[in-house]
Amino acid sequence: MAAALLGRALAALPSARHILRCSTTYSVEKWFSKQISSDNPPKRPLTAYFRFLKDQQPIFRKQNPDVSILEIAKKIAYAWKELPVSEKQTYEAAAKVERQAYKEELAKYKAQLSPAQIVALKEERRHKRAKRKAMRKKRELTVLGKPKRPRTGFNIFMSEHFHEAKGISVQAKMKNLFEEWQDLSSSQKQTYLQLAEDDKVRYENEMKSWEEQMVDVGREDLIRYKNRRLKKSRVATEKKTVKKVVSKNRVKPIKKIQRTKDSSSPEVIAKLKTKNSEE
Repeated sequence: MAAALLGRALAALPSARHILRCSTTYSVEKWFSKQISSDNPPKRPLTAYFRFLKDQQPIFRKQNPDVSILEIAKKIAYAWKELPVSEKQTYEAAAKVERQAYKEELAKYKAQLSPAQIVALKEERRHKRAKRKAMRKKRELTVLGKPKRPRTGFNIFMSEHFHEAKGISVQAKMKNLFEEWQDLSSSQKQTYLQLAEDDKVRYENEMKSWEEQMVDVGREDLIRYKNRRLKKSRVATEKKTVKKVVSKNRVKPIKKIQRTKDSSSPEVIAKLKTKNSEE
């Protein structure tokens, strides 16, 4: 997963001619002057590792022209791990200078904001955090092999006719396909609707098996809410049954002891003696 993230980071990086070599003499003020404005908050500076990544990307690409971005990311990560401490310190010192400048620029930026803008900024950050959290969870579920959700009848129709659909952009093709779907008769739609029903059965069977696996590995938090409630209900019922059986087993000896005490009372002994004398 980490390698995949590095691969995407590499793809977004600029070309070699735009890369700045790591140096403590780098003009921090110039870098931040481009980032700061009333509408644009200062961007976080690169860490020491990502500065190293920018430096090494063109070198590794030149040395390995046929290697994928993901493999290059792995090679650079390994090179950083093996880099001597003395060389790492150069990158870490430059990152520290930029980080300090970032804090100062961020303080200036916040000082010029109105209360409403501060609230909007906090909301924007909250939204970004929620989005990142959702993306991480989605990646985690993919790694854990969660089954794909069932497709609708329209989804199946669209996937079959997408390449031959009219329109240049994806949006235009989808719009035209939706109009075609609306014009289909009920009998024509029935084929796709039946396929969608079959896909629902596939999804439910796969999800049942997957959720059992998640319970086995201690990830009950990934089970669907309705199944979680059913599981809690079954557990509660089992506990009640066990409690009744235990309490019943406890009562029996008490009654036996009570009968034993009664049989040894003076009244019972007198009755037994009377009965024996009559006989």
